[in-house]
Amino acid sequence: MLLNLTPLSTTIFTQNSPRESTASVPHRLFDISTKVWFAVVVIGQLIFAYYILMLYGAAGLQGNFERWNAVTTHGYVPRDWVGNLVFGAHVLFAAIITIGGPIQLLPQIRTRIPRFHRINGRIYIGSAFLISLAGLYLAWVRGAAGGLTGSIFITINGLIILTCAYFAIRYAVQRKLELHRQWAIRLFLAMSGVWFFRVFLMLWLVIHQAPVGFDPETFEGPFLNALSLFVYILPQVFAQIYFHAKATDSNTFKIAASLGLITLTVGILVGIFAATMGMWLPRL
Repeated sequence: MLLNLTPLSTTIFTQNSPRESTASVPHRLFDISTKVWFAVVVIGQLIFAYYILMLYGAAGLQGNFERWNAVTTHGYVPRDWVGNLVFGAHVLFAAIITIGGPIQLLPQIRTRIPRFHRINGRIYIGSAFLISLAGLYLAWVRGAAGGLTGSIFITINGLIILTCAYFAIRYAVQRKLELHRQWAIRLFLAMSGVWFFRVFLMLWLVIHQAPVGFDPETFEGPFLNALSLFVYILPQVFAQIYFHAKATDSNTFKIAASLGLITLTVGILVGIFAATMGMWLPRL
């Protein structure tokens, strides 16, 4: 029996209430900074999706599976058909969620193409479960970059994704739309963890012009541990701050949240440019 996930049409950008339509400057600043952050993230994730499809997808279609190891040390392992299949599925789902996630949050899609929005929602939620399970398999069977610590952080991220996906479905079925919306946003942030990791890693390298705080050979070090905490776990805290800033009438809190979003957006924008020009495009 198929679950009715129609409530997945609830998005990060809902229609403004009468109070919000006559909002003060802090209200408008928060709204604009949120939308700019989202637009920058969407552009960056679409570039990443293009990179995934052109590198891994094209190599797979051509039968050149050894090319998977151009970036990932354990992408293709001869005679390990189970592991190779899991890795290929993991990459495929990564492309699906990278494209489908931002689309799912666009109100234009929800209002103009509701059927597509519902189908995309089901695919997105299903991919969340599958990519998490595949990621857990790869982290503990093949090993993750960063050794044991890297595997632990990947596991935490996978468990967060599974939790967010579960509650997004649960509240959708129960028709508790506000709770569903919040967990859908949390899911989007959790699913973007690997992308955030790459973007902020490149931002760090741009700032320091050197691999400061970690060993580029073993891919271990205190900075990578701090970065994993920042991109895999703390986004759930940031989400709660966003929900509070959106609901509160405190102008001070809205301004502070807006300044935080603006700072993050600038950092993400620099990281996207550095990752695109220094890591993604040169490998295609």
